[in-house]
Amino acid sequence: MGPWAVAKALLEKRRTEKLDARKFPEKRRRRTILFSEIASDGLTWSLDNKASYQDDKSRMKRLVEWFGDRDAASIRGHELEAWLCATAKSEKWAASTFNHYRSLLMMVYREAERSEKVFENPARKIRHREEDNNRVRNLAVDEEQRIRAAIRRKYPWHEPEFEVALHTGLRQGLQYSLEWSMVNWEKRELNIPRKTSHGKPRPLTVALNQNSFNALRQVQSMANGSPRIFCALRTGKPMRSPRMWFDEILKDAKIEDFHWHDLRHCFATRLRAKKVRLVDIADALGHKTLSMSRRYAHLGEEGLHDVVALLEQDATDTKTDTSVECEPIASDQLPVF
Repeated sequence: MGPWAVAKALLEKRRTEKLDARKFPEKRRRRTILFSEIASDGLTWSLDNKASYQDDKSRMKRLVEWFGDRDAASIRGHELEAWLCATAKSEKWAASTFNHYRSLLMMVYREAERSEKVFENPARKIRHREEDNNRVRNLAVDEEQRIRAAIRRKYPWHEPEFEVALHTGLRQGLQYSLEWSMVNWEKRELNIPRKTSHGKPRPLTVALNQNSFNALRQVQSMANGSPRIFCALRTGKPMRSPRMWFDEILKDAKIEDFHWHDLRHCFATRLRAKKVRLVDIADALGHKTLSMSRRYAHLGEEGLHDVVALLEQDATDTKTDTSVECEPIASDQLPVF
């Protein structure tokens, strides 16, 4: 039977069904879901479940500028990866920045799948980039002095931010999302409500030493009534990062290969230099596992000498007195191996 005969037979079948008053099922047309819509849904979820909402909001703005008016279901994984790769190359992103955008896209499409607005997550096809998590950039004494001198010359009101970062080890995003309600002045600590990536509560308690305590008191004296701790002095608006002033300070102080996040490493490295246990450093940093704190395990040559010296007393205590004569053991009493 040829194509014409098949078509004729199908036409006759449809006419018969019509005469029998049978209704054909109509093909449903899918509503076009724009990327901007699922991006908005993703930010709503981020606001309710993530401490890094402000970072997500900033990154999402760029994604919406590029993909906002596209049908979300039509975007392919290779398109997303090509955009990320091109932007990473032109803006010299670190691998971690690339992965943050990848994670954000994964989350957006995951939530869209759950609400059945899309039926595939193209972000899964974006390849994860290997991060150099072993990098630890410490701050030498003279470098810290040059940074402080530059801050006091140009932006003295920002020095408390630097002080808090150096003496609490807080991540940048967490520090700039702090609110006054999180400060317990009596106990000298910060009580920061957080949630895991799965939405489970995981609060963080940060002890304040004298330096960080005094820095917060200094900020309090300049407070403008905002619930947020760190606000711009001129506009009064909450700050999202120190980028507007810290990059200029580093250039003025002639400090190379240093980032704000390295202050967190300095905090941990200096604690380790004081012989603080890794488990306590992990607690201070808010690490979930000790493996994340292993990069600070190295004590340096002086520290290693102190460590092995701990065994000297034990060795002294177990020395045998060679002046005591031992009775010979008969050959038939020797143990057999």
